[in-house]
Amino acid sequence: MNLTFDEGKLFYDLYAALLSFANRKLNVSSEQFSDSREYTSTPPEARAAIRDALFAHRELIDEFVRENPAKLKADELEIVLTWNHAVVGKFYVFRYLAKYTVFLSSGGSPNKAYGVLGLADPLGEVIGPYLPRLIQTVLLPFQGKIIYDGLISGYNISFGGGIKRMLNDEYKQAKEAFGIITSLPFEGEEPEAPLPDKPKKSKKRPQKARTVVSGPASPTEVQTVLATLIEMTDSFCKEFLNEEYAELCRKLATALARKRPSPLLQGRLETWACGIVRTIGWVNYLDDRSQKPHLKLPFIDRAFGVAESTGQGKSKAIRTMFRIRNFDPKWTLPSRMDDNPVVWMLEVSGFLMDIRNAPRELQEVAFEKGLIPYIPADRSGAGGKEE
Repeated sequence: MNLTFDEGKLFYDLYAALLSFANRKLNVSSEQFSDSREYTSTPPEARAAIRDALFAHRELIDEFVRENPAKLKADELEIVLTWNHAVVGKFYVFRYLAKYTVFLSSGGSPNKAYGVLGLADPLGEVIGPYLPRLIQTVLLPFQGKIIYDGLISGYNISFGGGIKRMLNDEYKQAKEAFGIITSLPFEGEEPEAPLPDKPKKSKKRPQKARTVVSGPASPTEVQTVLATLIEMTDSFCKEFLNEEYAELCRKLATALARKRPSPLLQGRLETWACGIVRTIGWVNYLDDRSQKPHLKLPFIDRAFGVAESTGQGKSKAIRTMFRIRNFDPKWTLPSRMDDNPVVWMLEVSGFLMDIRNAPRELQEVAFEKGLIPYIPADRSGAGGKEE
């Protein structure tokens, strides 16, 4: 379960304002941002460094509220004040449930289980399907819920049966002791830092459905734009490419729509459609004459009525946004997965090797960890030694 679009935008607006204030006070990073849009475009490493410095100096939260440099409303300042109760540390992402994702505290005694909501994207998409997963993040109270702050550091660790049984026991103990904690600070726990006097509330209570002066688009508007964009890429792929290309273009368009705020709401749709098709074509070497289908990338620009430099720029922006690289397995056509060297080259016992030439047992382990799309030994004509 996630925050609503309006809740997510409010969180990022407030968090960006607080971290910008902390960065000015502590001079952590040369990266500067003045609003949530600039904040989400700032490199994650810089955001994490500022975040870590803030929670090492929590008095800055009270100082921010007193000075109110962002001119926030009283109810918004109250939300920021509650972040004095943030829980910082390592957690095991233990289980995905319908209402929330269970985070199990690590290194504490007794352990606690938290019910955490996602932000723009479901936590299952952010963290992946294979649990448990050890991560480092910050849990924050937000309007009676618990969220994470949008920054996660993962640990490339797989857990055997013994560790999984131990975590299962700790989860049961945490539930018996505290239940699943869904708000902070939970009943019976003292706050980590005292809260100053709350600012006076405005006489009028705000409605739950908040209106923002800048006028963010509603989820319905985003979905309308997405549907139109997919019609454009589908039409192009049907005429000049194939269904595999169409499917990946839909996937990329949907990923752009899910970003908050969605970049699709700015600029011409023809330019976005061109950039999407160009990006998928770039990953799959569409302009290589040996490929079928084959097109020169400038042809895509002309088909959508976009200047070549504009099409190139939009494709580069999309690749930067999602860190898309050559031979990127996530954006490779399924029919070309076998020929993609990046998919199959893995480090095994410190040595880089083509996993297709490894024993089936190793292929199974790699598949279970989500490192390869299928077990090569199961495919007709695939390599894969049997010991």
